[in-house]
Amino acid sequence: MDAISTLALASGLSWASGLRTYLTIFAIGIMAKFGVIYLPDSLGILTHPLVIAASGLLSVIEFLADKIPYIDSIWDSIHTFIRIPAGALLAMGSMNTGDPVIATIVALLGGSLAGATHMTKAGSRALINTTPEPVTNIATSFGEESILITGGWLAFAHPTVFLGLLAMFILLMIWLIPKLWRGIKSVLGNIGRLTRS
Repeated sequence: MDAISTLALASGLSWASGLRTYLTIFAIGIMAKFGVIYLPDSLGILTHPLVIAASGLLSVIEFLADKIPYIDSIWDSIHTFIRIPAGALLAMGSMNTGDPVIATIVALLGGSLAGATHMTKAGSRALINTTPEPVTNIATSFGEESILITGGWLAFAHPTVFLGLLAMFILLMIWLIPKLWRGIKSVLGNIGRLTRS
């Protein structure tokens, strides 16, 4: 793999982990298993049948949980402790380096990207859950899955395009995250005032 492809793989897996860790691991594992994509040796474990089966089962559970208002936010809260370390490990594995300094830096960057993506997703979904109807939540969930599939395809087929779009996405997250958290804080403040009344 050349440097651009390796960078696209590392950043793509980190970003995707922040959205859907299990689906990312399942899709990458199954495609590598059948020779559709190439993975570095350090990510070869993703092609193990037990890893594919476990990530596939968890993908189905996550698919369903992500469509139910409030359950999706509980799921996101729990997965703060899973998506970020998974993003760090997937990024580190993508680099396939024996240099511990490079591996550590890549893991830190990968975890940060997964964390920012996860915060954007979780914050958006928490605000969407304040709407009384479930249609917006379901549409958003399917939209996230479409973005994940498109981004994953671009990371392998057109890594330079993917990296350019990812850079724009990172700028969008930097702008959006403070606004999302202010919105969540406002909603929680309103709930607090209602419960005290």
